Amino acid sequence: MKRLSFIAALCVLPLTGLAEDKVKHVDAEKAAQLVAEGKVTVVDVRTEDEFKDGHIKGAANVDLLSKDFVRKLETVDKSKPVLVHCQAGGRSTRSLPKLEQAGFTEIYHLDGGMADWVKAGKPVEK
Repeated sequence: MKRLSFIAALCVLPLTGLAEDKVKHVDAEKAAQLVAEGKVTVVDVRTEDEFKDGHIKGAANVDLLSKDFVRKLETVDKSKPVLVHCQAGGRSTRSLPKLEQAGFTEIYHLDGGMADWVKAGKPVEK
């Protein structure tokens, strides 16, 4: 029985990374480069109040905590790569499967979120 469980685990293990393959994790420097080059649409999954306090220029605010998060994602262009972030990385990490389910195929995740963006001295728009 242990051998069968081991073999089953070996078969399933490669599947666990499939969703993660679509996501590229970037730091504030790389994220700023992508934004400056116009290569991504920025999706800020923080609340509206957090967004108003300061956000990355041109970002779309799609609050992960809103009941219609997935519907609001429909307003974002899926043909262009997206850079997703929240304040520290937790909510944006939780949003990744939903972005994939919504049809986004090239996703960048700003590890450390807005906190690291600010800490790195990157520009913030209000």
